[in-house]
Amino acid sequence: MMEETRARLIHAARKAFAEKGYAAASMDDLTAEAGLTRGALYHHFGDKRGLLLAVVNQIDAEMATRARAIGSLADNDWEGLLAEGVAYIEMALEPEVQRIVLLDGPAFLGDPSNWTSQNSCLQATWQKVEALTAQGIIKHVDAEAAARLLNGAALNAALWIAASDDQQDVLVKAIEAFRCLAGGLMEVPASLPASPSRRS
Repeated sequence: MMEETRARLIHAARKAFAEKGYAAASMDDLTAEAGLTRGALYHHFGDKRGLLLAVVNQIDAEMATRARAIGSLADNDWEGLLAEGVAYIEMALEPEVQRIVLLDGPAFLGDPSNWTSQNSCLQATWQKVEALTAQGIIKHVDAEAAARLLNGAALNAALWIAASDDQQDVLVKAIEAFRCLAGGLMEVPASLPASPSRRS
């Protein structure tokens, strides 16, 4: 029952935040939408901000899962890593992602690097960087530093797109720059053979 209540509140909040924005979304309206009371919201999330954090973490985790699925289709591990970053950047065009994760998230929750979902993404990228270094594809630089810079570049590109008046134009520029910056990590900038296996 507790998990069901949490899920209902997150679902209602996600809909309200996407349609109205965090500031304009009424706690009474979203709890009524979920068929619950304010007391249930306070019990499970502390306050409205805690509910926003849960929604942001859910959407951000879904974005990471989708990006990994896209990356898994690439010809090799290096292109897979780049494809994940590009996919994350492209999701900045989606209205729900844009409003909740990229606009309201930083405005009301602060630095995204402190979000649970972003730290999970960092760990996954870190592992991929270590694997690519072991394969001799990435230069021997600090894996954590490389992972933080790659994730930070993708996130900041997405934030830039969300705040831009010409999002399609910014998207093209951001993806080109992201691939160029990431390419600097390569040991030998050349085409790579397909890998027999890939880490998830």
